[in-house]
Amino acid sequence: MQHGPAVRRRKLGAELRALRAGTGLTSGEAARLLGWHQSKVSRIETGTSGVKPADVERLLHAYGVEDPELRELLVVLAGSEGNGRHHWWHAYRGVLPQAYRDFISLESGASGMRTLETSVVPGLLQTPEYARAVTRAAVDGLEESKLDALVEVRLARQDVLRSDPPLELSAVLDEAVLRREVGGPDVMARQLRRLREAATLPQVRLQVLPFAAGAHIGVTGPFVIFSFPNTTDLDVVVLDHLTSSLYLERKEDLRAYAEAFDALRFHALSPEDSLDYIAAIGDDT
Repeated sequence: MQHGPAVRRRKLGAELRALRAGTGLTSGEAARLLGWHQSKVSRIETGTSGVKPADVERLLHAYGVEDPELRELLVVLAGSEGNGRHHWWHAYRGVLPQAYRDFISLESGASGMRTLETSVVPGLLQTPEYARAVTRAAVDGLEESKLDALVEVRLARQDVLRSDPPLELSAVLDEAVLRREVGGPDVMARQLRRLREAATLPQVRLQVLPFAAGAHIGVTGPFVIFSFPNTTDLDVVVLDHLTSSLYLERKEDLRAYAEAFDALRFHALSPEDSLDYIAAIGDDT
């Protein structure tokens, strides 16, 4: 499994290694120029450890890199974990598994999120009651205090939609998400109202993929595409599994999932019709 922040470290390390090689310097020679131990350069280049933006600046100066766009990209890579925001989720380290912390880290730093959901409402749009019911079902035998903490985390994550600038969320929901009664009829009715409210926000684009659309490319499972400020080189696809998450960063993977999402949006109802569709289902509950 590849953790989210490790994706950033590995990509940054590969770029720095290529730049060093282009100068003809060995890792030992580069380290001596900066007064570092050779192992520090090696750890940075292999993505084994993180690197401060200031150290990236020193490396770029040593390698004679003057291209402002390239310099900006590599500094962004170094500081992309949480985009400089307070890592509030660290307070929940005893409750959150590493994979979930990595996901929140990416979500916190992203400028955009495209998601296909086939079973449940996206976490960023869940009501407290719905979040509690989903979490209780997903983690069997969870003690009440940990359940409370996980619900708190789910709700705290939603702050990205109210930040400045806010995360741009584009979500395609299979109709099953709206029909599956989670937490009972009252909880589900409130959740559907929440979706209708969220759909009116300028930073949220919500589309429903009705059963009538038939089989579609999303039947293979849900996915998330994170986009980051200033560059597409940071984008990553996240696939969730029962016990882990898979992070895809190759350009061909990103292109395939972006095209799949565009196809899903094409076959889904328009945002306006989706709003009416959600309202109609809500009236039936």
